[in-house]
Amino acid sequence: MSKKLNQCCLSPIQIRTKLSVRGALVAIAIPFTFGMTLAHGAERSGESIVDEVCANCHKNGKNGAPVIGDKKEWAKRKAQGLTNLTQHALEGIRNMPSHGGNAGLSARDLERAITYMVNQSGGSWIEPANPAAPREERTGEQLVKAKCGECHLTGKDGAPKIGDQNAWVGRVSKGLNTVIASGIHGRGAMPARGGMADISDSEMRAAVIYMFTESIGPKKK
Repeated sequence: MSKKLNQCCLSPIQIRTKLSVRGALVAIAIPFTFGMTLAHGAERSGESIVDEVCANCHKNGKNGAPVIGDKKEWAKRKAQGLTNLTQHALEGIRNMPSHGGNAGLSARDLERAITYMVNQSGGSWIEPANPAAPREERTGEQLVKAKCGECHLTGKDGAPKIGDQNAWVGRVSKGLNTVIASGIHGRGAMPARGGMADISDSEMRAAVIYMFTESIGPKKK
């Protein structure tokens, strides 16, 4: 009651002064709040997400979480492929809550965090690119030189070697789409998308076709 009475007794100059101060505070607060929202929604690296959220358990093995740097434990996860690991993180698995306990993390955020932890534990996955940043499709040759060749040039982990006609004809005889699907979802020792989380389905097709044609074509002199 006294507060209302005091306000009623303010002079016109005092009222204008209070309104001016209040308006100035609002003018400052709006852009500040908006800026904070943008900062929160900005694209974050896998490392920053892990430091902010995942390290709470994955740094010390809390609740049975695989410790970052434990190559043996992460090799088991790596074999499941990024798609499966991301799904587990989204839905929650065993003692880990959905979204790693942070509902603000998107599937892309989780992919980046998982990729970072895998790479800190002996992996060599490529962190997913920002979907808002358009890029040109990579050719099959570019993808093979960047990643696929690590196994397919040497036959590592049973991968069919580029140039081994029998190996590639045997696989493609089951259907080209079947081979491409294996590359997308992972098979045997090969992780989903060949360990390149940002490779598109069409790029995977291009990489498979490139390796196949390089293997059945005439030998280069």
